Amino acid sequence: MSPGVVDFLFRQLVAGEPAEDVQWVREGVTLSDQAPGAELARRLSETDVDALTPTELFHYVRAAQRLALWAESLREAAVKRYCSGADPA
Repeated sequence: MSPGVVDFLFRQLVAGEPAEDVQWVREGVTLSDQAPGAELARRLSETDVDALTPTELFHYVRAAQRLALWAESLREAAVKRYCSGADPA
């Protein structure tokens, strides 16, 4: 675990709070609810993975999988269009 995660967990323990960070769930659209696209790609690329709790990391991985599937569907649509003889210009 990164020092930031250890520090967070220690502060949660001292405050009598659960070991998981639940505040991030209330701060807007979660990664698991973010629609695939440019905004999700930006959020994933700007996330410090070493600072994530295990639950946050799970959501991060799921969001990255959704983004990859979405990008693959774009690629497949472009290949289909190319193979159907669409004018490349």
